Amino acid sequence: MHFFISAGEASGDIHAADLINELRQADPDATFTFLGGDLMAASAGHGPLIHYRDMAFMGFVDVAMNLRKVLGNLSTAKEALKAVKPDCLILVDYPSFNLKLAETAYERGIPVYYYISPKVWAWKENRLKPMKKLIKRIFSILPFETEYFARKGFEVKYVGNPSLHEVDRKLAALPNEKEFRQKHNLDSRPIIALLPGSRVGEIKDNLPVMARAAASFKSCQPVIAASPAIDTELYRTLAPGIKFVTDSTFELVAFARAAVVTSGTATLEAALIGTPEVVVYRSVGSKIVYGIFERILKIPYVSLPNLIMDKKIVTELLLHQCTARAIQEQLIPLINDTPGRRRMLENYAGMRRRLGTSDPAKEAARTIVDDLKQS
Repeated sequence: MHFFISAGEASGDIHAADLINELRQADPDATFTFLGGDLMAASAGHGPLIHYRDMAFMGFVDVAMNLRKVLGNLSTAKEALKAVKPDCLILVDYPSFNLKLAETAYERGIPVYYYISPKVWAWKENRLKPMKKLIKRIFSILPFETEYFARKGFEVKYVGNPSLHEVDRKLAALPNEKEFRQKHNLDSRPIIALLPGSRVGEIKDNLPVMARAAASFKSCQPVIAASPAIDTELYRTLAPGIKFVTDSTFELVAFARAAVVTSGTATLEAALIGTPEVVVYRSVGSKIVYGIFERILKIPYVSLPNLIMDKKIVTELLLHQCTARAIQEQLIPLINDTPGRRRMLENYAGMRRRLGTSDPAKEAARTIVDDLKQS
């Protein structure tokens, strides 16, 4: 069988690479055309039709400024889809682009599967209508979104969560903590990991307030998880005197006593690692913007640990609530051995149980191959 896979971001490259490996196991004759990155290329044995670094445009302004490139990529992908005539199209998140590609597949009678589905349960529910028409089956990686899509009338299957398997693989290969500290010139004090995000804007918004909060704990050492794509001078300017490590976020969080994490996938990874955390999202910090967020978002929480458990297991300090004093107050019980810290760790264990033990790439691959064989 020939599989056409579209992943437009680094995270999609990771998940889709595992999926390609499992599709090879389920169908030894599998061949691939794909939009993605180096990990997918290693799994497929050849390069991508379009590399995700030429596709990763985020937000209205970024897309508008690169509209010619975006439209060119879409045209290239559509023409390839028509020429290759694959047995199916597999989409990996990246909905603005991927749903347009799905329209061409649908017109050609090519079944479309969604692996790592768009977060329409949080915002942009207007995407549900075209998705209902275009998508044969959704493979869900979050239990609550499975229930959501089922209620909306989709054919959906929960296949497990890839982050859980990725975290466990990394935990098994974790270096020695003493060697990690020596390598990064860290002393023996407990670490407070600061994860300000990977984009310049969110780093500027979140890091200063994180740093002020963590610096108040003299018996601990705050350490910043720096993105390799960001000029290190930005971290020195925004958080003077605070050490940072580059390309070692996982190890930093694993060895930290507690973490302050900007809202995003990293909140789930910290919980799966087992590090108590405070979730923050500073942005402009306005009460007016907070009110707008409350109206736009269709969900009671923004962090994945809370959404998965359907209750507050980690504190979320959003916009105007995100102050150095508030972060400091939430860190105190997490750094010390308190009932609050133990309760958070117990909830983390419950979250792991809820996510289950299924291998998502293997489950999705088997289902897709079986579907295609039957049809």
